[in-house]
Amino acid sequence: MQVLRFTASWCQPCKALAQQLEELGLDKDVTVVDIDEQQDLAIQYGVRSVPTLVAVDNNKEVKRMVGVKAKDLILDWFPKLEKNSNIVKSNN
Repeated sequence: MQVLRFTASWCQPCKALAQQLEELGLDKDVTVVDIDEQQDLAIQYGVRSVPTLVAVDNNKEVKRMVGVKAKDLILDWFPKLEKNSNIVKSNN
């Protein structure tokens, strides 16, 4: 299982989500995808707005969260993933 965080350098809500993930200690649990640099991947996963978190298993979407959410909702989203499989760690 892998978690992709679709973002853009010009996106203020994306920066807020990145900060929340860092504060929660989850920032190392995601692979960052800049939609301006990796447009094909954003299109492949049907990302229409940022920020978007997508959980992927065997190149298939398992779960999605769009927008900035409260920290408790973010925490709730991640543990549910971990019950199914391990999250791939990334240094991005």
